[in-house]
Amino acid sequence: MILKLVNIVHVLLAVAMIGLILLQRGSGAAAGSGFGAGASGTVFGSTGASNFMSKSTKWLAAAFFALSLGMAIYASRSANRPVADDLGVMGGSTPSALVQPAANGEVPAAPDAEPATQSSVVPEAPVDAPTDASAIDKDQEKN
Repeated sequence: MILKLVNIVHVLLAVAMIGLILLQRGSGAAAGSGFGAGASGTVFGSTGASNFMSKSTKWLAAAFFALSLGMAIYASRSANRPVADDLGVMGGSTPSALVQPAANGEVPAAPDAEPATQSSVVPEAPVDAPTDASAIDKDQEKN
């Protein structure tokens, strides 16, 4: 119950911050302020250090970061709980059903499989393949 309430407050803080940030007028709103003209010579713009909206945005951001940090700490501490007994599909396999490796270190053969033999016979290249560069050039000119 408390976690749902914290999540709702977190989302409301985020929406309020977005709204306040979009409502504020930027300090570079004048057309020539990017090139050093007008009120851009002052550090905080022409209106002074801060107004109600910038102070509200600051406190909403501080609350948002504090709530985010608190939720992250809560999630990391609750993650150390033991795994549930019901593992779904993975809960059905038991260690005794697994295939054991061969005792002598050899790879076991697949059932009903013929043993692999090494052959020293190398297959021949196709005879009808063009080996002359002029024949290849003539073929490309046709296309």
